[in-house]
Amino acid sequence: MPDSVRPRPVILRLPPEVVNRIAAGEVVERPAAVVKELVENALDAGASQISVAIEDGGLKRILVEDDGCGLSGNDLAVALERHATSKLVPDAEGHVDLLNIHTMGFRGEALPSIASVSRMRIVSRAAGEASAEISSDAGRIDGPRPAAFTGRGNTGTRIEVGDLFHATPARLKFMRGERAEALAVTDVVKRLAMANPSVGFTLENNGRTVLRFVAETADETGRLARLGAIMGREFSDNAIAIDADRDGARLSGFAGLPTLNRGNAQMQYLFVNGRPVKDRMLTGVVRAAYQDFLARDRHPMLALFVDLEPEEVDVNVHPAKTEVRFRDAASIRGLMIGALRHSLAGAGHRASTTVAGFALGRARPEEASTGVLWQAAYSPSLRPVTLLRGVAQAPRDAFVPENAPAARIEAEPAASGKGEFPLGAARAQVHETYIIAQTADGIVIVDQHAAHERLVYEAMKRQMEEGGVRRQALLIPDIVELTEEEASRILERAGDLAALGLELEAFGTGAVCVRATPALFGEMDTAGLLRDLADDFAEYEAGLALKERFEEVMGNMACRSSVRAGRRLTGDEMNSLLRQMEATPYSGQCNHGRPTYVELKLSDIERLFGRR
Repeated sequence: MPDSVRPRPVILRLPPEVVNRIAAGEVVERPAAVVKELVENALDAGASQISVAIEDGGLKRILVEDDGCGLSGNDLAVALERHATSKLVPDAEGHVDLLNIHTMGFRGEALPSIASVSRMRIVSRAAGEASAEISSDAGRIDGPRPAAFTGRGNTGTRIEVGDLFHATPARLKFMRGERAEALAVTDVVKRLAMANPSVGFTLENNGRTVLRFVAETADETGRLARLGAIMGREFSDNAIAIDADRDGARLSGFAGLPTLNRGNAQMQYLFVNGRPVKDRMLTGVVRAAYQDFLARDRHPMLALFVDLEPEEVDVNVHPAKTEVRFRDAASIRGLMIGALRHSLAGAGHRASTTVAGFALGRARPEEASTGVLWQAAYSPSLRPVTLLRGVAQAPRDAFVPENAPAARIEAEPAASGKGEFPLGAARAQVHETYIIAQTADGIVIVDQHAAHERLVYEAMKRQMEEGGVRRQALLIPDIVELTEEEASRILERAGDLAALGLELEAFGTGAVCVRATPALFGEMDTAGLLRDLADDFAEYEAGLALKERFEEVMGNMACRSSVRAGRRLTGDEMNSLLRQMEATPYSGQCNHGRPTYVELKLSDIERLFGRR
């Protein structure tokens, strides 16, 4: 159509019900969003008990009841108006600071938006006031009027939302199944319960109680108890307390030991001023803090709480308030990484108790056709022990086969260590791979390679901080033949590798001359190491930071140069390894997040043999 005949646009004021439905599209994405808004209002009202009930995933009915301060009849008349709120207090001049928010939020359009796409009924009673009721059907308000309040306490609010989106049927097409919507509601209630341990929560789905959390104390113990109720007892048993502050911001919470990890990041939670948020920064923070302890496809469990002045964070960058923006994001990120690393270092050699639980689960005896239980061969005079009377014993020559695996027993094991050291005293080395140590109340099984790998890596890091890894010059330089491309990748990083104790130079086409190696490693396979490093550098082109690249390179060098499985150790060497583990941070797991030892208490062993 030519411009000369195109009609001039006319700016229209949309009717209030249309405006509310547009706002509802921003705030009320699904039933879980309704539950989130109503529960946050209950928390801001000072509730100590909050009950949530849903039907058909929340699409048919949502009921939220609290024992908070309640609303008067006059308050109810204003509560369903857009942009009306009790959560922003103007200053003496009547100005309102939208960044100075001390509540869960001030979304004044939340209630009218929900009311515009549902059938809503609110019954409330405030202290010293008669209870009142107001209702709305797709935005058409009826009330307020006197009503009977049957809440838990003398004050409180009961909000019922029915037939969600009946006024906007097109929105129903975008809803997922009943189960998916119910799971989303459950996740919302869990997150809000984690952030508010002193408040009791219940959630019912189609008349069945799904969640019930009793109110906990408002301290670290109460918070850990609530986190354990939601994230599992294994988390509360293996969590490290976090408490640090920087530039007016405080970080608290709990982080799981590296050996307690998952295949995804669903058990990682972040709360800002009591508000559950999903922040992309958390992924980078966790990766940076745990990069020395976990493989890249494993994820730790943690719940972190950031508290800072309201003006230092913008909580209204997302309509649903699920994201925030920090004024000084770099400072917050540094605080989180530093606090996590410091707390992990404080855990020392501690490993997750789930490691022992898994070992016990795998150690259940299987029924044998012979019915014979063999006892460990400490001397040739021992005989097989039968489980049942009358069962024939196996032939004597089957007891010690010719190719029996090696097990070294210390004739006179060291007396010290059993009661003085957490990892006990070495008693044996089996399969030339695992060290058996006796503690005051159990045994410890150590993977000698994984343990030594962590010790070497931590020693390399300390030397790097002190100015570079100490090196030992080779009397006869090693000449390593590589492909031209591999040699090029290695020589490009020769300066950085020198700081790691590996001194290299070019030696013709496709060859590298090694003149010095890290003193920590002793004798080593330099050719194998260089080929592995060339492969590493090929993968690192994806763009990790240089420091992170070489921390991983150090980890790989430590792995390939540590005490290998199959090497025999003397009693002194085994005990020395145990003592170094006790004195070294993070020694409970190797650089890839696998445990370096398993501890079995005597009571666990007794249960295995039916003594308990």
